[in-house]
Amino acid sequence: MTIEIKAPLFPESISEGTIATWHVSTGTEVKRDDLLVDIETDKVVLEIVAPSDGVLSEILVGEGEIIGSEALIGRFSEGAVSEVSTGAATTAASSTIAAEQPQLASPMGISPAARKVAEERGVNVASITGTGKDGRITKQDVLQAGAAAATTSADTVVSDPGAQLNTGERIERRVPMSRLRASIAKRLVEAQHNAAMLTTFNEVNMAPIMALRSKYKELFSERHNGSRLGFMSFFVRACVESLKRFPAVNASIDGSDIIYHGFYDVGVAVSSDRGLVVPVIRDADALSLAQIEDQIRDYGTKAKSGKLSLDDMAGGTFTLSNGGVFGSLLSTPILNPPQTAILGMHKIQERAMVENGEIVVHPMMYLALSYDHRLIDGQEAVRFLVTIKDMLEDPARILLEL
Repeated sequence: MTIEIKAPLFPESISEGTIATWHVSTGTEVKRDDLLVDIETDKVVLEIVAPSDGVLSEILVGEGEIIGSEALIGRFSEGAVSEVSTGAATTAASSTIAAEQPQLASPMGISPAARKVAEERGVNVASITGTGKDGRITKQDVLQAGAAAATTSADTVVSDPGAQLNTGERIERRVPMSRLRASIAKRLVEAQHNAAMLTTFNEVNMAPIMALRSKYKELFSERHNGSRLGFMSFFVRACVESLKRFPAVNASIDGSDIIYHGFYDVGVAVSSDRGLVVPVIRDADALSLAQIEDQIRDYGTKAKSGKLSLDDMAGGTFTLSNGGVFGSLLSTPILNPPQTAILGMHKIQERAMVENGEIVVHPMMYLALSYDHRLIDGQEAVRFLVTIKDMLEDPARILLEL
C-alpha cells in the first residue's frame, strides 16, 4: 500500500516551510515512527516520521525547496521490515551521507542551506555552535561565523552576495533576512495596514505583588514542587478576569463578522535565539498560578532549545508582551492578528508619586494596551486596562474575582 507523505497543516500564522533535511534516502527501509524529514518554518522545525513499517519509495521535494501547507513531499510503501534490513539500510544511508560531506561533519547536524553557504565560503563548521533545533547549525550561524572571522582582519574584504564587508573606518555587512525575521516583518506591517490600531497607557504600583511574592515565594515553591512565583502569573490571571468583563477584547474580526471566544487562550511572547515567538497558555482561566508559572517556564525552555511545536503556538485570543525584562520603560506593542488587543508590560522602576497630598516612592510599571478600534471603543479599552491595574494593585481581587 502506498501512503502519501505530506507536510502538516500549517496554522494561519505560518504560510510556508522549507525542506531542511531528508534523514533517509529513496529505497530505505524504516520502522514506524522513524524520522523521515525535517521541515523548517518561520517559528519551528517540524519532524515528519514514518507512518508505519515500510520503505520511502519516492522523494518529490528536495532539500532547500519551499513548500506550502499539506504539500505532497514524498511517497511511502507500507510493508513489513526486518530488524536486520532496516539496520543495514540505515547504516548504508548514513555512510553515503558521510562520504558526500566529510568536511562538514558535525555531531549535531547542519541544515542544507547552512551546508551550502559553508561550502561556498569555506567556513569551518566544526567551530560553530548551532542555534537550531537540537543544536543544528543554521544558515544564520554560518553567516555570523563567517562575518566574525572576516572582522578579525582589517584587510579582509568579502564580496559574495551573502555578506559584504568594506575596508576602512566605515564597515557594512549584508546578510539575508532569516525566515522568522521576514515573517515577523510581514505580519507587523499587515497588522498596521489592516487594523485601526490605537494604544492607551496606564501605570501600576507593583508594591503589593512584590510584597506578596516576598512573603510567600519560599512556601509557594515548597508547596508546588519547586515552581517559582513570578509576576507573569498575576498578569495572566488579571488579564483573564478583565477579559471576562470586556468580551470584545477577547474577540477577533473575520471579514464582516465578529467572533466572540468563550475561552481564554493567552499568548505570552517569549524570546528565543531565532526571534520572538508566542506560545499559548490554553484555558488560562482554569489554571492556578503555579500551573501558569510552570507553563511559561516550560515554554521558555522549549523556545531556547528550538522545541516549540505548532500546537504550542496555534490560536490565542489575547497576548501579553513583557519588554520590561530587556529594560524597556515604555512602548506600543503591535497587534498579533487576528487578535484585537495586546498588553505590553514594562520595566519596574521606582518613581516619586503623590499619595494623599504627600510624595512617596513606589515601584511603578507602565502598561500599554494596543487595540483594534474597529471593534473596541476607547472607553472600553481604558476601562479594561484600569481593571487590570486595580487587580494588580490589590491582588485579592484576582482570587475573589472582584
